[in-house]
Amino acid sequence: MRTSPTILHLDMDAFFASVEQASKPSLRGKAVVVGGLGPRGVVATASYEARVFGVHSAMPMGQARRLAPNAAYLVPRFELYRSISEQVMGLLRELSPLVEPLSLDEAFVDLEAGGSARDAESARLAGTKLRTDIRAVTGLTGSVGLAASKMLAKIASEEAKPDGLVLIPPGTERAMLEPMTVRTLPGVGPATGDHLRRAGITTVGEIAEAGEDELVRLLGRAHGQALHAMALARDERPVVAERETKSVSVEDTYDVDIHDRVRVGVEVERLADRCVRRLRGSGLSGRTIVLKVRRYDFSTLTRSETLRGPTDDTSVVREAAARLLDSVDTTGGVRLLGVGVSGLADYTQEDLFAQAAGGRDEEPAAEPEPEPAAEPRPAPAERRWPSGHDVRHARHGHGWVQGSGLGRVTVRFETPYSETGRVLTFPMDDPDLTPADPLPLVPPAPRRPGGAGAGRQPSSLPLPASLPKSRSGSGGGAATSSP
Repeated sequence: MRTSPTILHLDMDAFFASVEQASKPSLRGKAVVVGGLGPRGVVATASYEARVFGVHSAMPMGQARRLAPNAAYLVPRFELYRSISEQVMGLLRELSPLVEPLSLDEAFVDLEAGGSARDAESARLAGTKLRTDIRAVTGLTGSVGLAASKMLAKIASEEAKPDGLVLIPPGTERAMLEPMTVRTLPGVGPATGDHLRRAGITTVGEIAEAGEDELVRLLGRAHGQALHAMALARDERPVVAERETKSVSVEDTYDVDIHDRVRVGVEVERLADRCVRRLRGSGLSGRTIVLKVRRYDFSTLTRSETLRGPTDDTSVVREAAARLLDSVDTTGGVRLLGVGVSGLADYTQEDLFAQAAGGRDEEPAAEPEPEPAAEPRPAPAERRWPSGHDVRHARHGHGWVQGSGLGRVTVRFETPYSETGRVLTFPMDDPDLTPADPLPLVPPAPRRPGGAGAGRQPSSLPLPASLPKSRSGSGGGAATSSP
């Protein structure tokens, strides 16, 4: 292990919820819950105000609504989250070429490899500057942990939450870990924690005292040895710059089981289109098309087909997914569908029409021109307005969907840079109301005369008040309902 705390772990604070608060002035300081709003939805992220009521990630949305009925419940805007994540990861790569993203809002950085830090003081300065830069560029806050290993840096960032920095000086790791609960260590989930508790082991210090032989007896060789090493603060894992993407996939869970076979086919086509958009966005193509179907009884089936070469063609992926669907019985109903592409490459197969035709070798001139599959066009009355998503009205400007249902949609008209906006309600098929792209959380810095002023300027955007230690007011926000 290193002798200096030059491994940094960044974890953005309540990322999805903080983005929503930063983009919606009316939700700052309020309880915000982001996730699936249907009966089977789960919480993706809860703001710190919502956590006061016991709401947390992975909780069923129905339970969250019972705990925090006055919170604002929003559908995720993943494209916006990804764009902000790219900004944050860009700042991390300015510190070092060794950046290991774990998710959209979390990453390790080897500061030593980038020359950004060589000892505790320079590491602290680098971490402080990073937090300042993130605030200036995104208007958001992140927590930073600094230590001599990845495990300890992650523990430090958790201790730093929210909006803080914790550095673990080398030589103090054992003393810091000993009183912590066993659940602090990576790989210790509820089941392992209960198993250790029944053996009288509840703290990291007690794991170290138990010894490797006892842990191997309790947990097996691999898990027992790894856990004992972590309890002794031993972690030699390096920061890995890039994790190879093995597949690209999308999936949807439906509030009500789908029984109509035609509807299932339309959903598979739509998922194939989304998957290809994501594939192209990453500059990739793939050879193997995968279909995932979870049926009414929770049984999950996967089917795959490998093409003659990699592709990023929508019609090819659509047709392959449709062929795979033909082999699946959906009579009893479908609760989840997914389409994925694996066997990834950074080039595409030229003979796309032959692949779309299932590999037949007829002369191209003899093939009829394939007709593009028609997109299903819902009637105006069926337009969907996801809660929290951006819209624009021809007369009232930019806003976001506060709620919808019973043929009407309620919109709050405000931007990240405005005061709290007014609320208006419209028919769902109002021709003046259209979906819109999200606005940047931080307004572009004005150019100085003579072209100077390039570079980052601190934003005047008020940060989301999402960091209280105790309950604030009623916790009320814009309580919403799904269409």
